Order: sequence, then structure tokens, then C-alpha cells
Amino acid sequence: MRLIVFYDLPVSTKRLRQVYQRFHTYLLKEGYDMLQYSVYCRLCNGHDAIEKHIRRIEANAPEHGNVRIMKVTEKQYSQMYFLVGQPSKQEKINKEQKQLLLF
Repeated sequence: MRLIVFYDLPVSTKRLRQVYQRFHTYLLKEGYDMLQYSVYCRLCNGHDAIEKHIRRIEANAPEHGNVRIMKVTEKQYSQMYFLVGQPSKQEKINKEQKQLLLF
């Protein structure tokens, strides 16, 4: 399963930019890959891992702004269409690693 995090955080003051940067850095350290600006994705092994990461994001989410989380299965994720552009290098690497994990 995949966990996709969407966020829109205010950056109108220096303090809010620091909060934004802290959340962004947190996602990267937790193993999330950028799909697009402010859209990050992580591969999780099962519902327990998904729930664990949701709790972690809740604990680290900023007070202001908007943070959303969506759970998707691998089948749903693989049916994503690219209208413009291609999968990132990191997405290609993750797809290869997942295939290795299955066999």
C-alpha cells in the first residue's frame, strides 16, 4: 500500500516558512518521495504500517495550513496516468525495489 500526503502550508512569515521547511524535511527523513510539489508518497507494508505513519504525521503536522493523507493500494497507484512528463528517477527505483521484495 501507499500513503500519499498532500499539503498546503502558509509561508507568509519567516516563522511559517520555518514550520513549512521542518515538515518538508520530516517527510524526507521518513522516506517519503516527492511526486509533485507538496505531494509526497511512501510505500508501506500493510495496514499497521499505514496507521503508524498516519499517527506520526498527525504528531508532526503544523498547526496552520492544510495536510491531507490518502491510502491507496498498489493496483490503484499503478493505474495513475501521466498526462505530461514521466515518473521520476526515484519512482522508477522504488518500483524496481518493490518487485525485488516480492520475489
